[in-house]
Amino acid sequence: MYRIEGWPVTFRIPGLRLGLVCLAAASVGLSMAIISISKVLLVLAVLPVLLFCRRLPADGAALRKMWAPLFATLAVFVFALSLLWTSAPLDQALGALGKYGKFLVIPALLVLIRTRQEAFHALVFFLGAQAFLVISSWLLYFQVPIPWATSKMARDYFAVFSSYLDQGIMSAVLAAVFWHLRRLVPDRRWFYAAIALSLLALGNVFIVFMGRTGYLVGVAVVSLAIFWALPRRYRLASLLVPPLLFLIVFSSSEKVAQRLSAIKIEVSEYSVKPEFRTSSGVRLSLWKTSVEAIAQKPLIGFGAGSWLTEYNRIERLKNPGHQDFGPKSHGNPHQEFLLWGVQLGVGGILLLFAFLGAVLLDLRKMDRSVIWACQSVLLALVVSCLSNSSLYDAYIGDFFCVSLGVLLAYGFYSREEDERQNSGGLEPSTNVKTGG
Repeated sequence: MYRIEGWPVTFRIPGLRLGLVCLAAASVGLSMAIISISKVLLVLAVLPVLLFCRRLPADGAALRKMWAPLFATLAVFVFALSLLWTSAPLDQALGALGKYGKFLVIPALLVLIRTRQEAFHALVFFLGAQAFLVISSWLLYFQVPIPWATSKMARDYFAVFSSYLDQGIMSAVLAAVFWHLRRLVPDRRWFYAAIALSLLALGNVFIVFMGRTGYLVGVAVVSLAIFWALPRRYRLASLLVPPLLFLIVFSSSEKVAQRLSAIKIEVSEYSVKPEFRTSSGVRLSLWKTSVEAIAQKPLIGFGAGSWLTEYNRIERLKNPGHQDFGPKSHGNPHQEFLLWGVQLGVGGILLLFAFLGAVLLDLRKMDRSVIWACQSVLLALVVSCLSNSSLYDAYIGDFFCVSLGVLLAYGFYSREEDERQNSGGLEPSTNVKTGG
């Protein structure tokens, strides 16, 4: 219930509020149109709370006690501030600001979710939609036609709504989240269902899809899961796990071996003759020019949406015959950290690391399963950002923001309610059990 001071009405809309939260949580397993609609509705739902309530609801204390929503909002503010000095055309600058506006989903979820029970509902909708996505891609893999597959890559690459690159990364994250959260389900049947879905998602990564970033993320999250599973005295030996997993995957899958071997070939070709002929060659060229742009303006960068403008400018200086890239060809360097560096300078890169660190800081004292799941999401985000602009891009960026928001909300409100119960402030909770 939200009472708007000075108005002769009281709004009682917990069902609508929770419905919008669950829609946002589920949307990142569905089409881009649903994602866009859910984000707009989420903003419309949270604005009355922030504008008209003199204080946030008691259960909305997440904004006062957590660092991640603060740094997520700060990132959007800094990008908005950089409009004052951006070298990009206004439409591209505003477009970039809009893309990073997805960061606001994190504080929005933390405002609208007010209890552990509501966070649990959001988590169920998020995982349910992701499970639907995984099963749908397996159906495509086995040549079962599904009418809801709208991606251009559905027929040949088995991606349902986006691309095999996005869905490979998302499947790797989902495998880790299902695995770590399996002990939070109320009974053993769902416990084993979570394990089965984790294995299905992992199979998606290494069998169904051909995205090389997905392979790397898959190896990374499995390595982290093994690290947490090992006794403390053996965790130093877990440093050997990633290369061993890499060798196992490389030797057991011809598709993986071919795709990863192609990286070495592409890099070798580029070192002999730098050309835009291969995926690796494109990335190396974009990264090199991005570093040059950062070096030219390292303090504040060139402003929001400026990467394309600065890339074309630097390349024209090198080669007067350079044909400018357009936003639909290469609108980013396929590397998130360099993208922030070009737009906001070295401070922008530090700001991105500060956001990641803020999430880690907020995970303190949360349930161990939530900590491990959220750390897996962060690790996947870092790995994917090293070879893609995962936060800038649509769909995959929304997926990461929603997954972090939902997990942080569940972990935070679980911790808050447990602390109040232990201090005698509440009666024993009637929420869903979180035991294994």
